[in-house]
Amino acid sequence: MDRLRQSLLDTPITEKDGYQYFVHPISDGVPMLEPELLREITVRIIQEVDLDGVDKIVTPAAMGIHISTAVSLSTDIPVAIIRKRSYGLDGEVSLSQVTGYSESEMYINDVEAGDRVLVLDDVLSTGGTMTAILDALTEMGAEVADVLAVIKKVGPNELDDTDYEVKTLINVDVVDGEVVVVDEDGDF
Repeated sequence: MDRLRQSLLDTPITEKDGYQYFVHPISDGVPMLEPELLREITVRIIQEVDLDGVDKIVTPAAMGIHISTAVSLSTDIPVAIIRKRSYGLDGEVSLSQVTGYSESEMYINDVEAGDRVLVLDDVLSTGGTMTAILDALTEMGAEVADVLAVIKKVGPNELDDTDYEVKTLINVDVVDGEVVVVDEDGDF
């Protein structure tokens, strides 16, 4: 996990309204994503999650797409992308996404009752998006085989009061304008 750790330690920090954000290729698409970093993350995800009988990888747009695509190419498991726009297709399910930063509707297509799914995302911060996705998938009758967020920003989040378990590859905090690695293999 050397590349991921080092990339986070080297990542720029920006501040908005008193909140410090790390700007990282996995979570923001800038600085550019080097193939070696994506490859390392993909291999690690495949090692960490339960892929037994998984029918689909489910990911929210937009920053989960590249991670999920890389895992899909390595496992031959198709990807269902949760979009922020309705297409009005049969079986489309709407969910409300509330995070510390925004509130919006998201739409799930191509997931059906009985599907065994792996949920992948780039960063877990407030837990609002992940909680909404897991609640919607459960209500739809999908079986959530496993859940993984590549990076977790430590601190309380909405998943703390649920039974959902989310695996992470690395847990970080931002302290005095720098990323601090808190746990490098942290299920939480």
